[in-house]
Amino acid sequence: MSKSVKTPCIGVCSTVFGDEVCRGCKRFQHEIIKWNAYDDIEKRSVLNRLELLKVQIMQSKVMIIDEDLLRSKLHDYKIKFDEDSDSLCWVFDLLRSGSQSIADPNEFGFDLINSSVPNLSELKKVMEEELFQLSEAHYQRYFKTETFFNA
Repeated sequence: MSKSVKTPCIGVCSTVFGDEVCRGCKRFQHEIIKWNAYDDIEKRSVLNRLELLKVQIMQSKVMIIDEDLLRSKLHDYKIKFDEDSDSLCWVFDLLRSGSQSIADPNEFGFDLINSSVPNLSELKKVMEEELFQLSEAHYQRYFKTETFFNA
């Protein structure tokens, strides 16, 4: 029996205010509306796109030192994460949930690649904004087709 595909919703939906891309989970408005009607393949497709974008963002910012330690800390702190996703996504989820509580990333099994970001709270802001921008660009490129046909 396969496990059900969980929603990436984090309870901060901006599509109700007219955004085409949710500032919370970064899904597209139509994906949020149709989520419960999607089959598991459609849901995984959305999650895979978000995972690829997160990995793209995080691979230049952090490196995983100890994946087992990271997994253990996520469980200890009851941070919601998908164990089947890339461990860089785990760091994304960790920072989204508790960036201000982490004094030393090494204690959680990861480290920063460069020191251009002053602290983990600032890294959280940067990664969230980059994910939103990439999601919005993806939406504009592949789903906002009326501009191509009305030109």
